[in-house]
Amino acid sequence: MRRRLVFSYSLLMILVLLALETPLAITLANRETERIRADRLADANRFASLSGPALRTGAVSAINDELQRYQELYGISAAVIDRERRQVAAPAGPRLDTELIDRAIFGALAGRQMTVPEVLWPWQVGPLVVAVPVNDGGEVIGAVITVSATERVRRTVTIWWAALAAVGLLAVSAGVMTAFRLAGWVLRPVTVLDVVTHDIAAGDGKARVPTQQGPPELRRLATSFNEMADAVADALERQRAFVAHASHQLRNPLTALRLRVEELGPSLTDEYGRDEHKLALEETDRLAQVLDGLLTLARAERAQHTMVVVDAAAVARSRVAAWQPLANHRGMTLTLDPVTGPVPARAVRTAVDQVLDALIDNAVKFGHPGGRVEVSVHRADDGVVVRVTDDGPGMTGAQLESSTERFWRAPDTQNIDGAGLGLTIVAVLVDASGGRLAMRPAEPTGLTADAWFRAGEA
Repeated sequence: MRRRLVFSYSLLMILVLLALETPLAITLANRETERIRADRLADANRFASLSGPALRTGAVSAINDELQRYQELYGISAAVIDRERRQVAAPAGPRLDTELIDRAIFGALAGRQMTVPEVLWPWQVGPLVVAVPVNDGGEVIGAVITVSATERVRRTVTIWWAALAAVGLLAVSAGVMTAFRLAGWVLRPVTVLDVVTHDIAAGDGKARVPTQQGPPELRRLATSFNEMADAVADALERQRAFVAHASHQLRNPLTALRLRVEELGPSLTDEYGRDEHKLALEETDRLAQVLDGLLTLARAERAQHTMVVVDAAAVARSRVAAWQPLANHRGMTLTLDPVTGPVPARAVRTAVDQVLDALIDNAVKFGHPGGRVEVSVHRADDGVVVRVTDDGPGMTGAQLESSTERFWRAPDTQNIDGAGLGLTIVAVLVDASGGRLAMRPAEPTGLTADAWFRAGEA
């Protein structure tokens, strides 16, 4: 955008300069040509007045002497010709067989004062030819021709043109510098707005655009953008606060309700009542899991997303060791691929821990006895990939697309404990860390989940 604006301003200035300097350059060339032309015409007319008697009487010695002294004094060749184009007086006069002189003689014998060429341009190299008729009682009886060198005139015109070009170049340079400053002044608020938009999209809800930069229209846009960002941030904060507060406030009534349901157990004597009592306790446990998941999700979304560098390999070893007892209890094999040295990853604080906890929990929960869960950490694509692979039932392509939605559960896992928020929390944490979450079916069965994080500095 900056280049386009500068190009537009510069092109407009160049066109204006051309429109102003081109007529001026032509005027300067015409002025210099007219100055030398007037001088030569005055000399030629004086010689024409002296040549009339010489042509009538044939006494050309006097005019010949005049032409000789004129040539010696000014270095300008001159000649007098009659109506048959014969040179009557021409001391070392010019050749009369050139195109320029032939055109001048033709016009002069026709009764006109001729100047060839009409304008002396710097790129031309020929002389200036001036021819005037010699009249006798209204009859043209000959012509006087002068041939002048034009190097000095052309050099003067060239100097004037060079000065004009230098002034134009300076004006264009100043205009380009001004255009850059003007474009920067206009575009700086747009650039800041773009940066702030990306910051807000990355999770920095406090980022705002300065409202005192750029033209008034962009200042009003910045003010409107800040107002919109404030409104959106306030709405999101209210929503997250409601979820967090609701989850927290429901914990105490739910705990009290569970205690009362537990106290009803000893008073139930029939089999049907004990079964219903067991189902009620399971539902309260499930509701507690849902509230815990909502509270964790609200905290993840409300966090300021402070980025830290952690050793993903060390975190993986810690989490595998923590989940090993549960995997053994369910008769499953939980392993960690060997990793050489530290693998630094840049992520939100505790993000790698919680991502591994949620992925391993799902793999163990939905796996079958005797199944395998493999955890690995490796470097890939200028980042770090934390991978959890299991050989459980896995998910279809359609299920994978919906797996990170809140409260989503696969149709064939409705009877398994869970709130349907684990993968949602994983997606939020990975996204807040600037990473990517990818899940795909494993071969021959199962699921592979890859969480990619930016590589950190060791």
